[in-house]
Amino acid sequence: MCGVPGLRTVHGSLQFTITEQSAERVVSELPITVGVRNPYGVVNAGAIVWFADVTATVLVLGHARPSEGMAGFPLAIHLGAHFLRNQTEGTLRAVSTYVRRGRSVSVVRTLVHGEHERLIADITTSHVLAR
Repeated sequence: MCGVPGLRTVHGSLQFTITEQSAERVVSELPITVGVRNPYGVVNAGAIVWFADVTATVLVLGHARPSEGMAGFPLAIHLGAHFLRNQTEGTLRAVSTYVRRGRSVSVVRTLVHGEHERLIADITTSHVLAR
């Protein structure tokens, strides 16, 4: 608890695993833990966006190893998200595929599914390669 009345410290953590990676598709899995849930017990919308964005970034980055300040890192310049449902436990699975793969700007669609392949979110990101 913070020392200021009415304020509190909130902790969370996100960790997921890339389970499949090719030139055209990346699949990852995020276990639902206390660190990704909001006070209502479902996965925080920001956690879902982060999960989808990083999965899409891995797709655009390819097999290159990211490093701080690297040229060619795929920076997100636009993100659109549709949240369709949520869940309290289990695992989320993100699948990122290209809508358009460009030399400087790429558009990626990431579908996030929950248990029983229920669609949780449909997120589209646009990435530009940093110089």
